[in-house]
Amino acid sequence: MENLVLYRKYRPQTFSDVAGQDHVTITIQNEIKSGHVAHAYLFSGPRGCGKTTTARIIAKAVNCLNRKEGSAEPCNKCSNCLEISSGRAIDLIEIDAASHRGIDDIRELREGIKFAPTKLKYKVFIIDECHQLSKDASNALLKTLEEPPAHAIFILATTELHKILATILSRCQRFDFRKLSLPELVARLQKLADSEGIKIEKAALELVALAGGGSVRDSESLLGQALVYSSTKQKIAIKAEDIRQILGITETESVRALVELIANKNTGGGVDYLNQIVEKGYDVQEFGKNILNYLRQALILAIIGAKTAKNDNFMIAGLTDEEFETLRNQTLAMGEPTIKKTIEIFLEANDRIRYSPIPQLPLELAIVDSCAA
Repeated sequence: MENLVLYRKYRPQTFSDVAGQDHVTITIQNEIKSGHVAHAYLFSGPRGCGKTTTARIIAKAVNCLNRKEGSAEPCNKCSNCLEISSGRAIDLIEIDAASHRGIDDIRELREGIKFAPTKLKYKVFIIDECHQLSKDASNALLKTLEEPPAHAIFILATTELHKILATILSRCQRFDFRKLSLPELVARLQKLADSEGIKIEKAALELVALAGGGSVRDSESLLGQALVYSSTKQKIAIKAEDIRQILGITETESVRALVELIANKNTGGGVDYLNQIVEKGYDVQEFGKNILNYLRQALILAIIGAKTAKNDNFMIAGLTDEEFETLRNQTLAMGEPTIKKTIEIFLEANDRIRYSPIPQLPLELAIVDSCAA
């Protein structure tokens, strides 16, 4: 039985499946509908946001045998679509520029492009991480990009647009992919969890999305890890606490307790509590980051109005209703100016951790300064 991770199992197969990139997919669909497909595209953006996936969908759409009139979506049922989806199409050439970056590799590509497609209408060349091509290889690619044969389409993908030669940029239609927002990622993850028949709390999904950093692939990989964990818990819904344990995230309760001590100006208690956390094996720098994230949420809550705010603001994510209520009370007790000052103190402390001979010392000083502020 084929064992696929979630991001491969649920890889988008049509333009409408691609999440959060409508500014790209709508334009490309209009080109395909009108028959004015470009000979070269350049997709830029952070990793895991759908660049290579969209390139494969384009390859299917332009070669689909049963594409409906007035539609750009591939049927995903004809022989061409099935061959491309399964990776068996010999006229779809995917090149990893990280391992094929030399001029000889591009010369081989230039020789192969002269021949007509074996089966498909178009030969599609997808060059991933194209910024890693050597300077000579990039220059060798220029002429081919400028005047390719009518049967060839080039799709270049990169995570580092600034490294691409300006002469290559000028020969391609450029599309910038973006990271997904938290609500978009949560909606995508919820859809996958429903497809797998797994119950998971919204706060848990938000934690997964936050840990994924806007990358669909990273978030789906983390969700897969959580779903494996859930298989040992039968039909019990996955909670935020479970995700924190799986991902090694410091418990919100630990951060909350320390912030409570700071809010009460309990310097000795705060320093003692921090050292208890360190003795439990928590990473000091990671704990410092979680303190900052918690204080940031408190600041946002203070800005938007702690008394009337609800636990549905995408900027305050990953908290259960009980945790949100605790955050609200702490925010009201500390006030916006104090929270802002405390954030500044801990920001400076976090920068010092990596250079400190005693890792927790900068955080201890931050607690002292925050209580005295």
